[in-house]
Amino acid sequence: MPAYSYTAITDTGIKKKGILSANSEREARRLVKDLQLTPLKIYESKDLGKALKIKNKDIVIMTRQLATLLEANTPIVDAIEITANQLTNKNLVYILFNLKEDIIQGKRLGNSMKKYPGVFSDTYTSMVSAGDASGNLDKVFTRLADYLEESSSIRQKVVSALTYPIILIGFSLVVIISLLAFVLPKVISQFIKAGAELPFITKLLLGISNNIIPILLISLCLGVGIYYSYKNYVKDKKNKINVHKKILNIPLIGNFILDSELERFSSTMELLLASGTNLDVALEECSKIFNNKYLSSVVLDAKKDVIEGKDFINALEKDAIFPDIFIQLISSGYRSGNLIKMFKKVSIFMKSEIENKRAIFLSLLEPVVIILMGGFIMMIVLAILIPIMQMNTLAIWKI
Repeated sequence: MPAYSYTAITDTGIKKKGILSANSEREARRLVKDLQLTPLKIYESKDLGKALKIKNKDIVIMTRQLATLLEANTPIVDAIEITANQLTNKNLVYILFNLKEDIIQGKRLGNSMKKYPGVFSDTYTSMVSAGDASGNLDKVFTRLADYLEESSSIRQKVVSALTYPIILIGFSLVVIISLLAFVLPKVISQFIKAGAELPFITKLLLGISNNIIPILLISLCLGVGIYYSYKNYVKDKKNKINVHKKILNIPLIGNFILDSELERFSSTMELLLASGTNLDVALEECSKIFNNKYLSSVVLDAKKDVIEGKDFINALEKDAIFPDIFIQLISSGYRSGNLIKMFKKVSIFMKSEIENKRAIFLSLLEPVVIILMGGFIMMIVLAILIPIMQMNTLAIWKI
């Protein structure tokens, strides 16, 4: 059934937007009126699967509810309908009812979810497909819910920890720019009128102050230019892979990125393999979750080795970029037939490493920001105080 997007207003004049299923635009208009809304605009959503965006917390709630119902041996069609009736997100409700219709028509749940790439990731649909094929949908949805909740929790912790430093940086920049643009020129002009000799630091900051707008504009243009040059350069797949490989070699930052990527890779591999996904398929799906395209290319090479019957560990070892403990654990698991268990161990280890590094980074970030911003403000204060002290010294000598 076609999907129609609508814009309408309530009796109190509040604008509402939503999506509904209808056989025609006329029927869609009637359905909108049935919702006690006055339709303003209605059009068919041609590329709905990509256009729809659902908040992560809604996906987590939906996944957890499906997991709970399936664990209670509720049939999948009933579980989807019950979950849809409990959700408040109209777009997600619409998707669930469409998934229900597809299942009634004999389609696989994972394949139906692939129609909504903006909502369900490749990993999500692959796990559901594997669970559906193996008859372990309840376990798969439970694992997915745990995984999504943990990922959401980590994001919230990072955002919460970075909020204060970001506010501090923003406030400090406003203070510094205000001092340079408005306070410093007026104070220094009095020294110049008095014929005082300005020290180097005062001349330097006065030069910045007199050219603050051109400096900001040039910095903005340079930033935009560098950004678009980079975007254009990495359009070529090989260039992007090379750049991403070099990023991993940056001290501290590269290690943190690598640990984060490997933790996500290991936990996803463990989930996929435990749900019954073949190793080559799991590697292909996991290659899509990397933000770093160099790591993605390495995993794709490992997948090729698996298809050709080779030891896929060789692909991971060839550039010596992966930590030794990662290689040793995965290699041990692969050769002993305990790959799922080892991926779980690696995931736990990497998670611990990330938490330790994140804690250290965040504990150092605040004092470093305070020192840097305080140092710059101190320079401005000194640029004002030194001429004052010089003038006072001259006045004393004259007396």
